[in-house]
Amino acid sequence: MENRKKLLIAGFLTLIAAGMGFGVRGGLLDVWSAQYGFTMTELGQITGGGLLGFGLVILLAGAMIDIVGYKKLMVIALLCHVVSALMLFAATPVFSASGKEAVYSLLYLSMFIFAIGNGICEAVINPLTAAIYPEQKTHYLNILHAGWPAGLVIGGLIVYLKGTLGWEILMATFLVPVVMYGMIALKEQFPKTAAEEGAISYGGMFTKLIGPFFLILLFAHACVGYVELGTDSWINKITGKILSSAALGTTLFIYTSLLMTGLRFFAGPIVHKISSLGLLFASAIIGAAGLYLISIGDSVPFLFFAATIYAIGKTFLWPTMLGVVGERFPQSATVAMALMGFAGMTSAGSLGGPGIGYKQDYFASQHIQENAPATYARVKAPNENSFLFFPAITGIDGAKAGMIEDAGASISSEVAILKDAIDDEANSGLKSQFNWWEANKEFAAEDKGPVAAATLHGSRMALKVTALVPATMAVIYLILIVCFKAPKEDGDTGVADAAAGSDS
Repeated sequence: MENRKKLLIAGFLTLIAAGMGFGVRGGLLDVWSAQYGFTMTELGQITGGGLLGFGLVILLAGAMIDIVGYKKLMVIALLCHVVSALMLFAATPVFSASGKEAVYSLLYLSMFIFAIGNGICEAVINPLTAAIYPEQKTHYLNILHAGWPAGLVIGGLIVYLKGTLGWEILMATFLVPVVMYGMIALKEQFPKTAAEEGAISYGGMFTKLIGPFFLILLFAHACVGYVELGTDSWINKITGKILSSAALGTTLFIYTSLLMTGLRFFAGPIVHKISSLGLLFASAIIGAAGLYLISIGDSVPFLFFAATIYAIGKTFLWPTMLGVVGERFPQSATVAMALMGFAGMTSAGSLGGPGIGYKQDYFASQHIQENAPATYARVKAPNENSFLFFPAITGIDGAKAGMIEDAGASISSEVAILKDAIDDEANSGLKSQFNWWEANKEFAAEDKGPVAAATLHGSRMALKVTALVPATMAVIYLILIVCFKAPKEDGDTGVADAAAGSDS
């Protein structure tokens, strides 16, 4: 197509918008925790809700592409992004009027709608890119997905404005690339899918995916979603905690995202040298090593080295997995890539974000109960959190930890500004926090050290456990490589045969 560069740019911009929203949100977790009193698990559920919605919509939109078409779906995504941004500005008024649970629901819903827009875009741009660049699918899918870390870089830079502008304004900056991709989508023509052109039936697309090879790829991509997106939901906050500086954590996040952006433009030559599966195997090993090194880091130079290893490891995983699917199942690309996106995003949203948050709460609360039980009794959250089949735990209340950290400066300032209005029902959430501070401020100096130590311990342990996920992925990729190279006997219907018999 003559306009394929414009369509590629539009897809690139959708991922910049998604990356900006994701990056800014990661840098605002400490603000939300301190302002609204969320635990790590609750913050993980909010971030995970965005990713979960992303996955569900990729699946639904992918099934609709051959019926609705690329263009109409992009317009729907545009509307979702705008609505999500508008909802953010109601968060603080809702908290003042109705408290923590209400603002939790609002933020979760806003992130979910944002994810719907992202999911529709993801469902469209992956098969679209594979269709308009059939000669180099993996290469151009990596270039397309350079938009994601580019958005993370921009989002990370925006986070530096935290404290000078309201967090709602910072979060809504993703609307700039949204407007840009919307203008291209409304103006340009899009190609037809293989099903629209009659090259394959809708049922035929699913039939070609049946087999062990595609099922293994789905499981592997679920692991990719967990380790890349689930971890990225937290990495900014965790590294900031390790370095005792939120600004350094943000700087590290920007650096790794910038590194990923550049590297993704060179996927083609690397794949030509070692194959797609070889690149995935190497990436998984490097990613596991990077996560472990971050978890044991205790200095700025070492953390930058460890983060470099982690960034190199995760750079090629997501787009190269899509490239493998696009190459093996070209006529089934709209459905196959939708299923892959669903697996990756659902895993990140329902397992990665909440799971890593739960692990932080679990190890932090365990540490503080063992070393400072009296402090734990004062700072524990008012509610329990659970994750899957793991035991329910009561984490550290983020608002209480924040008041201890700044010796009550922020909460006292807000109450002083409100004066007599603090007794209004609309400010019940803020008054509750202030009452806790007044009752416990005499213990602040005693509690500060144990809370900081427990939080840091929880962050480190969460990353150590998460490193097992890319290690598992490496084993999966190695098995696939061995299966492809193993000689086949007559009547063999194993994984290698399933791959060779795909619709390539």
